[in-house]
Amino acid sequence: MFGAPSRYGAGTAARYRSVDVNARVEGASPHQLIVILFEELMKALDSLRAAEAAGDRGRSAPLQSRALSILHGLETGLDMDKGGEIALSLAKIYREARRLLNTSGPTRDAALEQARTMLAEVAGAWMSIG
Repeated sequence: MFGAPSRYGAGTAARYRSVDVNARVEGASPHQLIVILFEELMKALDSLRAAEAAGDRGRSAPLQSRALSILHGLETGLDMDKGGEIALSLAKIYREARRLLNTSGPTRDAALEQARTMLAEVAGAWMSIG
């Protein structure tokens, strides 16, 4: 019942997720926007790891692209003048995570896990600021 493919296609779920994110973004504070980006980043990373484990390259490529785009957005949103050392440290973490996401070959699984662990720490710290 729930595991069967919908007659409306996989795009339906993606449209509902998009509506959910758009609704959450409207009226969100700058802090809440970063929280939403981290939530979406973690979802993309988890889905990417699942797709990789299933050998589904057709699904993993867009998920990797989504994660890389979010990381780029997080980095370009840093205020290097006001953020000082913290902004520099976050920029390094985001760049390293992008490098890890682009790893291929036999170390890819470990690289994805390392990127997720590293980013989960930052996401958790950001979300705890509240």
